[in-house]
Amino acid sequence: MNSETHITGWVDLGEFIEAYLPEDDVLAGARLRAEQLGSPPVSCATGATLSFLAASVQAKAVVEIGTGAGVSGLYLLRGMTPDGVLTSIDIEPEFHRSARRSFLEAGYPAGRTRLIMGRALDVLSRLTTGGYDLVFADAARVEYPGYFDLGVQLLRPGGVIAFHNVLAAGRIADPTRREPELLALRDVARAVREDTRLIPTLLPMGNGLLVAAMTTSTTH
Repeated sequence: MNSETHITGWVDLGEFIEAYLPEDDVLAGARLRAEQLGSPPVSCATGATLSFLAASVQAKAVVEIGTGAGVSGLYLLRGMTPDGVLTSIDIEPEFHRSARRSFLEAGYPAGRTRLIMGRALDVLSRLTTGGYDLVFADAARVEYPGYFDLGVQLLRPGGVIAFHNVLAAGRIADPTRREPELLALRDVARAVREDTRLIPTLLPMGNGLLVAAMTTSTTH
């Protein structure tokens, strides 16, 4: 097998994975609005992974950093318990308006979502320590280390924290690249890996999903 064939095979495999669980009209509408707003949404496979994670931990309380048009929020809600509440943080009012439309079209009552406008680092510091099952970050990557420091404190034992877009199209692995965003991504990847409270893994979904579970013996 030559290198060209090998690479083509991997591209085809990636497309197969992304198409494994097709999106319905509600998600397709939210994805279109996200693109129109210039807020790139999670991929289909990444979204399916978020639903899986939320279902796996039987999430009742989830924090999302970066609302966008509600694509990732829809995936999280679909995996959460029927009485679960999604807290989503964004600084852009237009994103919240679009996300509300997405949640309404999906049939979720207003009580299932709590949209908070503000800078994530400020909002996270006001949330309940140990009160959440899952924290998902998909916002300013230069702030990922801060999201980690504050977000991990929000997790209950057995909870999960996840960071989107950590591979930065492969640039994170290039030591000659020293942009602030890449330095922040390397910092958070190192922090997650070295934190003895966490069981981490790096998933090649979309542009990279860094996931870690809080050990059940952890106390805050």
